Amino acid sequence: MPSQVSEQPNVYTIDVSGPANDKILDVAAYERYLLDRIKVQGRTGNLSDRVTVTKNGNVLTITIAPGVQFAKRYVKYLTKKFLKKNELRDFLRVVANGKQSYELRYFNIEGQDEEDEEDDE
Repeated sequence: MPSQVSEQPNVYTIDVSGPANDKILDVAAYERYLLDRIKVQGRTGNLSDRVTVTKNGNVLTITIAPGVQFAKRYVKYLTKKFLKKNELRDFLRVVANGKQSYELRYFNIEGQDEEDEEDDE
C-alpha cells in the first residue's frame, strides 16, 4: 500500500502582536528573515510556490503545500534564532497556543523582584 499524503496544506501561524505593539519587534524584518532562512528539501531560497509566508497585521502565516516535509518545531527554531540575532531572546519566549500556532510572549519576571528584596534583608 502506498503511503497517503495529505491533500490539504499545512498552515502555521505566529502571533507577534505583544512585542509588535510595543515596537520591540519589527514584523516586516521577521517575515523577511523567515523567507530568507526557511529550507525546503535542504536548500534555502527554494520556496517557490510550495511555501508561502504572509503577514496579516501582527500575525504571520506560513502555508506549506501538500507533500512538503515541514515540522512545526522548525518554525519555533527559526523564531528563536531570529530573537537571538536581534538580542531579544532574554525578554521574549515562543509559546505554542494551539496545534498549528505559536505566540511570542514576554518572560514573567515579577517573582524576581520579590526575591531581590528578600536578599537585601
